Amino acid sequence: MHQLPLAHPLRLDLAPDLRHALDDLADATGRLPEDLVREAVGRYLDDEGALVRAVAERLAADHADLLRRLGE
Repeated sequence: MHQLPLAHPLRLDLAPDLRHALDDLADATGRLPEDLVREAVGRYLDDEGALVRAVAERLAADHADLLRRLGE
């Protein structure tokens, strides 16, 4: 994944058990915790974006006639 410079740093408070798990995974994979978090957020946004698009497409298809009439 291509890393862009951070325009605005983000502070993220994690529960101690999550921080410990994150640190353990970072250590086990030889990566930085920040890189793991960036990757996780990217995956979450991709997944949620796909879900929202699918719902929007379904609603648009279900109500195509109404949307067409509103656009007239």
